[in-house]
Amino acid sequence: ADRTIKIWDLASGRLKLTLTGHIEQVTGLAVSPRHPYMFSCGLDKQVKCWDLEYNTVIRNYHGHLSGVYCMALHPTLDILFTGGRDASCRVWDMRTKAQIHVLTGHSHTVCTVQSQGSDPQVITGSYDSQVKLWDLVAAKAQTTLTHHKKGVRAIALHPREYAFASCSIDNIKKFKLPEGKFMHNMLQRQKTIVNAAAVNSEGVMATCADNGNMWLWDWHSGNKFQEIQSPVQPGSLDSESGIFAASFDVTGTRLVTCEADKTIKFYKEDLEATPESHPVHFKPPSAL
Repeated sequence: ADRTIKIWDLASGRLKLTLTGHIEQVTGLAVSPRHPYMFSCGLDKQVKCWDLEYNTVIRNYHGHLSGVYCMALHPTLDILFTGGRDASCRVWDMRTKAQIHVLTGHSHTVCTVQSQGSDPQVITGSYDSQVKLWDLVAAKAQTTLTHHKKGVRAIALHPREYAFASCSIDNIKKFKLPEGKFMHNMLQRQKTIVNAAAVNSEGVMATCADNGNMWLWDWHSGNKFQEIQSPVQPGSLDSESGIFAASFDVTGTRLVTCEADKTIKFYKEDLEATPESHPVHFKPPSAL
């Protein structure tokens, strides 16, 4: 990790800007859709707010006792959520830098946090293998989901459906909101550490793993329809093929991944693909 934040031009793939300020690995980024602000967090326990008009740090949020692993912005309120190795999810007032709540209850690192406008407004996943849905007003866990047997490193909210998926080594599970009702497991098992997950509005979910495997799923049926092994950058080791972060762009047609071999890769839909060239082997289970 080179401790920098880089801003890229999506169309040309050119580097536009490099921001320095963190003194340890940067683990999370969030760009506000409503302000000219970007937020970053890292293993140096720091949470920073960047003004993208001046490209400088304008606020620091102090309070985490150890490395910060993930962050999310509330879609409608000026609130920031960060989760870290101190097993808590902290809620910050973006403007005043004040800590509004500390959401405690996990017994291990909080490694993924997602936020949405309707209740539950915060969803956290942790290495203690639990997923918690939080009541933001009371600062209490509304529901605790204990379906996973291993740590939950990635949670993906569906952009249109009121549901989310949580990813662990044992399985990828789908839950219905607001009550957190278990819907079903994905039909295949990736059997590796899943670091990142992303869903677009067309119902394509990508889950990216530590061994460079990227699986593409049909959200509704839970079937894996494609598997991509990320090509390793020439000169780097095979063990450096891990994928750490993945996100669809605003249109939902491009998938961007950040990988262990220091590359950022863009994926797009293959317009030439036909059912003959990419057959889907799908035997629906009787319960579906």
